[in-house]
Amino acid sequence: MKIRRLVSTFIITSFILFFYSAMNVQATSDHLTLHSETAILMEAKSGQILFEKEMNQPMYPASITKIITGIIAIEKGNLDDIVTVSENARKVVGTRVYLLEDEKVDLKKLVQGLLINSGNDAGTAIAEHLAGNEKNFATVMNEFVKKEIGVHNTNFENPHGLFSEEHITTAYDMAKITQYAMNNELFRDIVGTKEMEWIGEGWETTIHNHHRLLWDYEGATGVKNGYVSQSGFTLVTTALRDGTEYIVVTLNAPTARLAYSDTIALLDYGFEHFQTNKLPKDRLFTSNNGAEFELENDFYYVSRNDDEVLIEVSNAGRVSIKNEANQLIASKVLKKVGDKYKMALEESEAIQNEKNVESEEPNLVRWLIQVLSIFGKND
Repeated sequence: MKIRRLVSTFIITSFILFFYSAMNVQATSDHLTLHSETAILMEAKSGQILFEKEMNQPMYPASITKIITGIIAIEKGNLDDIVTVSENARKVVGTRVYLLEDEKVDLKKLVQGLLINSGNDAGTAIAEHLAGNEKNFATVMNEFVKKEIGVHNTNFENPHGLFSEEHITTAYDMAKITQYAMNNELFRDIVGTKEMEWIGEGWETTIHNHHRLLWDYEGATGVKNGYVSQSGFTLVTTALRDGTEYIVVTLNAPTARLAYSDTIALLDYGFEHFQTNKLPKDRLFTSNNGAEFELENDFYYVSRNDDEVLIEVSNAGRVSIKNEANQLIASKVLKKVGDKYKMALEESEAIQNEKNVESEEPNLVRWLIQVLSIFGKND
């Protein structure tokens, strides 16, 4: 697949991601044969990458673009807003929910039509409502993924994923975008909806979620499929079992069936070989020199089911989790416990000093009154 790449932007970030992913990838030695050109398996809580295939290669996303359009509408828009459908939205090609010009639809319903039935017309209506036009909304999308999510190998040109030469992303970026979006409960609810009654001016029907694994895979929770001829078949999927949730992205599969079979293979691989572990934020860690540290938040990491992990704490306050082969699985900078208690003690002492000063002031006043009264008697 030929893509005119934004080389100057992507080379540096891909180079950085290579080193980032090298620490996290667990499964490059496991020989999974995939038909998709690029793919990734990520654990949702930790963000650890358990398998990847050319995850930083720029690709055409097609309708999985709607994941970011949906989460922006949910987080930045007022879902009770009434949106008036434009002629431009009515005329958009591809999969639709058959909106009519001047039809009035609330923003939440448009998001549902976008994510459940993959309505391109709903995407355009959302973009025009939130930003005036698709071009302006694309700017919003690109700023959002960079500033709010922290991905940099993605460039969106429209809200629905219809082909544009420079409308590109990567498997890694889409996994991070999905990780972010699935933390929103309303987004999760919508992408996990199997069917919904749709009553519009131009269309009355029951819409069905286009993601087949919601019916066919145990624990599937969403998210979105896509296809244009230039992108091949694209698929983003999340699945949750026993508290562990995985994100799978497959891009440019030759057929829809192969996109799904690749996804199932990756999900099965994750659930069969790995487990999610938690270091609670109230756990104390002691370094070799006796210093105590703690986490500011719960910390999640993934290990193989048959691995015993080793947890080490450096004198500088970094916890490292290693597997049986002494390979680094994950690490996190800790907060020194003494610093927190020292600050609390200093604050307590300062408050007590203020109280002491306040309690001394009345005694001083009474003493002055007594002295003045003595001088008054002498007069």
